[in-house]
Amino acid sequence: MAGKNQGINPADPWRRGTGVRKEGRPFNSSKSHTISRILKRALDLVIAASLLFLLSPLLLSVAVIIMLSDRGAVFNSHRLIGYKGKEFGCLKFRTTRSDAAASLHATIVGDILTRSSLDKLPQLINVLLGQMSLVGPRAIAKEELPRYGEHAYAYVAVRPGLTGHWQISEQVSYQNRVFLDVEYLRNWTLTLDFMIMAKTMAALLSRHALLPKTDL
Repeated sequence: MAGKNQGINPADPWRRGTGVRKEGRPFNSSKSHTISRILKRALDLVIAASLLFLLSPLLLSVAVIIMLSDRGAVFNSHRLIGYKGKEFGCLKFRTTRSDAAASLHATIVGDILTRSSLDKLPQLINVLLGQMSLVGPRAIAKEELPRYGEHAYAYVAVRPGLTGHWQISEQVSYQNRVFLDVEYLRNWTLTLDFMIMAKTMAALLSRHALLPKTDL
């Protein structure tokens, strides 16, 4: 009897990517990286828990503002592919109006949250639950996986990231995003993770990100 949501079968994309994986070693999958991967998960837990604690006043304030603005839900949850192909609910602060007729229209608060990427802060909860990592490839929907062809295995071999190369790069096309993710997996080190996190923090603290949109 089939269990609850099993996600996609991780064996399929692994088989499709076997040849590429052996040739390019995009996962740095030797035993020497085992300790680093364990340490990466430990850092995910420590940093995510610390950030949730330190940012709790901000998170609560944003949640109250969203809730009082139109009495709608505080979070949106999108079904995306996680580790080993299992789907999970990826959390974000709601940035659009709650009524169905205007659900595609961003609120003033939602616009600021989106531009500053603060709408993604609830994903720290996904990190604690083991569904995401602080740094990794961008999480995608199940329907998108076939578009990645032989690189599909890259998206089920690790946890998707709250941030990554795709987040700190400018004007990244859909195709380039796949390339950036595969390059990240091929060259992954803890040092690279810290570098990406530092650049992400710099972008979040940028005065630019908080400025409202203006029509020229």
